[in-house]
Amino acid sequence: MPELPEVEVTRLSFAARIAGARVTGVRLGKPLRWPLGCETESLVGRQVLGVRRRGKYLLVDLDQGLLLWHLGMSGSLLFGSDRSAPQVHDHFDLDTTHGLLRLNDPRRFGAVVFAPSEQSAEALKLLGHLGVEPLNGGFELEVFHQGLRKRKTAIKQVLLGGELVVGVGNIYASEALFLAGIRPTTRAERISRPRAEKLRLAVMDVLARAVKKGGSTLRDFSAADGKNGYFLLEAHVYDRAGEPCRVCGTTIRRIQQGQRSTYFCPMCQKP
Repeated sequence: MPELPEVEVTRLSFAARIAGARVTGVRLGKPLRWPLGCETESLVGRQVLGVRRRGKYLLVDLDQGLLLWHLGMSGSLLFGSDRSAPQVHDHFDLDTTHGLLRLNDPRRFGAVVFAPSEQSAEALKLLGHLGVEPLNGGFELEVFHQGLRKRKTAIKQVLLGGELVVGVGNIYASEALFLAGIRPTTRAERISRPRAEKLRLAVMDVLARAVKKGGSTLRDFSAADGKNGYFLLEAHVYDRAGEPCRVCGTTIRRIQQGQRSTYFCPMCQKP
C-alpha cells in the first residue's frame, strides 16, 4: 500500500509538469471506492493550479474546486504524453494540455473525489480527522507526548491510526520504532517523554529518507514518472523476519498486529 513517502514521491514526479494545464477531458472507468461527486464534463476547461499532499491524499487544486486523489491499496499514477487506450485496471483519466494523468488501481480501493473547497463537507469528511504532518515543522513533542498518554493501545497501532501524526504506515512504523528502540506492542500511554522524543525524531528521519530514496517499491507502486523507490534496501527490520539484526545480530521477529505484519528486534527494542 502506498504510504506517505510514496505519495509525496508521486506528487514530486508530476506536480511541476501539470501546473498551469487546462483540463481537456475526463474519463471515469469502473467505480472506485467513493463516487467522483460531480459530472465529468464539469471539469473540462478548468485550470490546474498545483498539486499538494495531505497525509496520503494528493490535492489537485483547480481554479474552481479541487480533486482529492487516494491511491488505496494498490493504486499508482502515471503522467505523460502517452494517450493510449486504457487497460483493464486504468480507472480514471484526467487529460490536460500538458499530458494525461491516469490512475491505475487493480483492487479499486483508491478514489478521486471532487470538492468545491478544502473547507467543504466533501473535503472535511476525508481530511478533517487527520493529525499533524510530520515533515513540515508542525510535529511538536509536547502535543505528541500528550496524545500518547491518552491512548492505551499498542504504539504501532497508534502510529497507523493517523490521528496524532499522519502518513506513518506499516513499513515506516516498524522502521521508526526500531530506530527509537521501542517494542511495537508497548502501550502508548507508557512511553515517557524522552522516548516519545526519540520516536518523533525517528518518524521524521525515516520518512524523510524514504522520500529521498524514492519511497519503497512494493509489487504495486511506482511514481508518476515510472521510477521505482529503493528505501527497502536499507530497512532494518521490515520484511526481514528470521534474518539477523543489522545492529546486534539477534534474529528479527514477525508478529501480527491488527491484521498487519510487524517486524522488530527483541534485543534492540524494549517494552
